Amino acid sequence: MKILIVEDELDLLNEINSFLTKENHICETVTSFNNANEKLAIYEYDIVILDITLPGGSGLDILQKLKTISSETGVIIISAKNSLSDKLSGLDLGADDYLTKPFHLSELNARVKSIFRRRKLNGASKIIFNEIEICEKESTAFIHGKKVKLTRKEYELLLFFISNQNRLVTKESIAEHLWGDNIDISDNFDFIYTHINNLRKKITTCGGNDYLKTMYGMGYKFVL
Repeated sequence: MKILIVEDELDLLNEINSFLTKENHICETVTSFNNANEKLAIYEYDIVILDITLPGGSGLDILQKLKTISSETGVIIISAKNSLSDKLSGLDLGADDYLTKPFHLSELNARVKSIFRRRKLNGASKIIFNEIEICEKESTAFIHGKKVKLTRKEYELLLFFISNQNRLVTKESIAEHLWGDNIDISDNFDFIYTHINNLRKKITTCGGNDYLKTMYGMGYKFVL
């Protein structure tokens, strides 16, 4: 999943980023109020990990603005303030969870996954699309009960398509979701075509149907 980490304590920021990246999440980081707003105005995220006290403004103001433009994004507030009023304010504004510093990174990761399951998988640990079954906890996919050997990017791509089934997804949105802003978006999307073709081949080789429909000049749809 794609995560934005908003934290001005560099040591903690780097620890969170390193841990969640190793857990196969796609992470981007910012350290200030203004940079966070800039990111959220351009990109979409599955989860935002948000500190309250930031240079330039309050994380609660970011949360309030985020919920007006992207109600589907999950938010976890992290703060050194062990204040009931801050916690209640954040939850009232639409935050999904709240962690007080210091916290265990494994606990943060567990809450990230829980919010993702609740928001994207309707609370289930598995998502089923006809003969395709995805086990989010183990990051694995099955076709007719048989495990499909997918690369990390192919797995993330399949999960992204199923989570957005029947919706048009552009090549740009695929690139941003799978690689974040660590790559330059250009007119050359050969790397996306390669991943999509490999995913399609692996699904059909295992007896699955080809649900990936190319919308020429626009992008793709994952449809029945």
